[in-house]
Amino acid sequence: MTSLDKFLSPIFISIQVIIIASIVSFITALFIAWWMKDKKFKGKSALDTLLMLPLVLPPTVVGFGLLILLGRQSFIGRAFEWLFSQPLVFSFWAAVVSAAVVAFPLIYQTLRTGFESVDGELIEAARQLGGDEKQIFRFIIIPLSWRYILTGYMLGFARGLGEFGATIMFAGNIPGRTQTMPSAIYSAVQSGRTEMAYFWVITLILFSLVLLSIVQRLKP
Repeated sequence: MTSLDKFLSPIFISIQVIIIASIVSFITALFIAWWMKDKKFKGKSALDTLLMLPLVLPPTVVGFGLLILLGRQSFIGRAFEWLFSQPLVFSFWAAVVSAAVVAFPLIYQTLRTGFESVDGELIEAARQLGGDEKQIFRFIIIPLSWRYILTGYMLGFARGLGEFGATIMFAGNIPGRTQTMPSAIYSAVQSGRTEMAYFWVITLILFSLVLLSIVQRLKP
């Protein structure tokens, strides 16, 4: 593998991982945020806290939790290995899961804020006119909170792109397989390849600047 290949490999893996992870976490957050918006039930506050937990926990703790829940000794881990003839741990999909889990709270929180900013009187008027929940979501909620929706996606994308702790715990740091840019930077610094680390750092900074500039423009 040439130096260029070694440089590009973590970039391509990072992009593949975050595209899949951000879409999965966005769709999940979208439906949960909408479902939670008007629901009133015992334990809602506890559930909301649980959904936000990956945002405040150290990433290594999140990674350890994923090892317990989805590792080879868990039911889900054994089922995955039986279906795909390979363990989930230390695989490309483990990196996707790690990025999706840490990106989810930011997306969910932003979407909740956006949905709650929609005037309740408009929603109630639509219901009285015969609109069902799907129509209200499609023609009222989304058009009036589209800035929050795009902002949430971008924030989740940026958070997942820079994920390190949970990924290295659950997916490892395998070159050409699970080594993303943050883990590649760590390895490069540890092995004295500082120049390569600089290039990856600059690449991540450029990605982050672009994403944050888009978020700033989308602010309501």
